[in-house]
Amino acid sequence: MARIGVISMSDGRDYVHAGIADFIRTTEDHLVAALTRAGHEVVCGAAAVSDNALANSVARSVAGTDVDLTVFHYAVWAFPHFTMLAAGATPGPLLLLSNIDPVQPGMVGMLAAGGALDQIGRSHTRLWGAPDDPALIEEIGVRARAAAAVASLRGSTFGRFGGRPMGMNTAVANTDQWQRIFGIDVEEIDQWEIVRRAELADAGEAKAAREWLERHAAGVHYDGAKLTPDILERQIRSYLAVRELIAERRLDFSGIKGQPELTQYFATMDITEAFLNDPYDWNGPKETHVCATEADMDGALTMQLLKQIAGTPVLFADVRHYHADRDIWDLCNSGQHATWFAARSADPAENLAKVHLYPEVFFFPAGGASVHHLAAPGAMTLARLTRKDGDYRMQLMLGDFETYDDKTNEALMKQSTWEWPHAFARLDARAEDFLSRFGANHIHAVPGDHRAPLRAACDLLGVTLDEFTR
Repeated sequence: MARIGVISMSDGRDYVHAGIADFIRTTEDHLVAALTRAGHEVVCGAAAVSDNALANSVARSVAGTDVDLTVFHYAVWAFPHFTMLAAGATPGPLLLLSNIDPVQPGMVGMLAAGGALDQIGRSHTRLWGAPDDPALIEEIGVRARAAAAVASLRGSTFGRFGGRPMGMNTAVANTDQWQRIFGIDVEEIDQWEIVRRAELADAGEAKAAREWLERHAAGVHYDGAKLTPDILERQIRSYLAVRELIAERRLDFSGIKGQPELTQYFATMDITEAFLNDPYDWNGPKETHVCATEADMDGALTMQLLKQIAGTPVLFADVRHYHADRDIWDLCNSGQHATWFAARSADPAENLAKVHLYPEVFFFPAGGASVHHLAAPGAMTLARLTRKDGDYRMQLMLGDFETYDDKTNEALMKQSTWEWPHAFARLDARAEDFLSRFGANHIHAVPGDHRAPLRAACDLLGVTLDEFTR
């Protein structure tokens, strides 16, 4: 889950500290036990902070274990300057936590410490409650997971294959701004490297992978022109080439321009993008690697943050069509959806049994397989980092993916592009609000309700939250 540091603050008078030390320790033990039961790794300070030297040494020791979030714990009244000294030795996010025991004035200690931090502009969060209250532990966990996700971005590298696709301004971000806000570097890689290395990729593995897809997919619909065994193997070799570049360049996430060069003269990247985002391929289970089509930088960044928070593959889609009669959005993009979304199963065979590989349509004369399926139903968090007047905002909403009977599903998909993957989404947003405010043509989704940690991540990043509701 997350690594959480806990440092308890105390009174600086020796005779007072001696009388409350056991109470502080007992309260801290309850807190640590509850956090551990919730699945977190907890690093405790070696002693309650009761003098200036301990404020520095204890905080440095905890910070040295690379915790995601540090909790300053106030079970009693504590000298506020201990908090200031400890905060100076704590580089990461801070959470001030007060006990609510009426005998000991821990809340007074937290407020005094929080006010002092406010005076110097040190950002922090405050919570209060019984140390074993499940709701409180969940709130701490939300903040810790958000801090871990934000920390995972810092020092990471995005691999950008190609440049701006088809004049799409929202797919291109300012690399200086990325470094300043998120701590991310951008590695520029020419798409020619995919073409060159695909020709050198293991032909035996490409053949075995093609046969694996033929065995497990619901259908591989060769047409002798846009989709042949040779073209499918070219797509698979492209996947192998990108995997090689990811390992060689130490890329944490990536995006591929694709259009128009690869889609007109080589092959589409649908197989590459789908299986990079999948938690498996023909070789078995693997770590998902976020890859955004059209080299969409802010799309990939949103997906990487969602991946770190939700721990699942992340959907990438165009907001293709709104069925006003059903209040349903068709989220559809050429082959980008990970096959995992077809059934959201840990068993790839179960997902692939719902996946068809169809020949690409007229947009893509080079041909290749489009990874067609309909996303399985369920509650979803949908989000996108967009920019307004140069400043980042997180556009966020809940939704539900829906499916219907086979005849209805087919009729709805054929109203847009049948061959591509689809998700029918009922959004917790009015259509007029969404179409008036949403700042991109691409949107991203993960199963479940992850709004709380996303809100906390925005707070930590200084990113404005733009949340849609009905």
